[in-house]
Amino acid sequence: MRDTYREALAEFLGTFVLIAFGAGVVAQNVLSRGQNGSYLAINIAWGLAVTLGCYVAGGVSGAHMNPAVTLAVAVHRGFPWRKVPAYVLAQVAGAFAGAAVAFVTYREAFDAFDGGLRQVSGSQATAGIFSTYPQPFLSIAGGFVDQVVGTALLLAVIFALGDSRNQPPAPGTAPVVVGLLVVAIGMAFGFNAGYAINPARDLGPRLFTAIAGWGGDVFRAGNGWWWVPLVAPPLGGILGGFVYDAFIGKRHP
Repeated sequence: MRDTYREALAEFLGTFVLIAFGAGVVAQNVLSRGQNGSYLAINIAWGLAVTLGCYVAGGVSGAHMNPAVTLAVAVHRGFPWRKVPAYVLAQVAGAFAGAAVAFVTYREAFDAFDGGLRQVSGSQATAGIFSTYPQPFLSIAGGFVDQVVGTALLLAVIFALGDSRNQPPAPGTAPVVVGLLVVAIGMAFGFNAGYAINPARDLGPRLFTAIAGWGGDVFRAGNGWWWVPLVAPPLGGILGGFVYDAFIGKRHP
């Protein structure tokens, strides 16, 4: 229990760092109306946020920072199932706290942008700073596929990076490569719905916005989109791990 508690604290802090930087870069871009930032900057900053979170927590908990990762390694790599609930709760709580810190830091910028009226949709919408929302053209089914594909790619490559019989990164450099992987996913698959690929990254900040002024619309927007980033990424992660093992992981001589 002591080890699980220690690892859960690391997951909390790593995920906190991830969301503080991730929400911060989107806030800077949105609240400045695009003057300070760009879509490329958002992708790069999210990748750097993942890298930094990995360095913060990696030596203690493995820096999952994502329930989809935790579930995939439990299914495919023998991660103890008894630790899964503690990891997931810590990840969601860390994401909530990271969103709160980004909001407090930019509180006056939010007020200048929307006059204190927090909105989920429209020209003054700011809820998307914290959680993902689908494009108007995207159906729930299409969004589900989007999240499964993005997370499957994430876990397939993570499994490759962790395979000592393949070509793992040099010691200490894996967080950098994982960060670049997230940048690649964002640049290739971010248009539909913002590439959540992480239930904690989406749910924690969404819960924060629900109680911080945006209200219940954060769960109603996008035809009730909120559950898709919770359900699809774990399935995608398990699928990605299965695909890697089927093609490479279990084919080593």
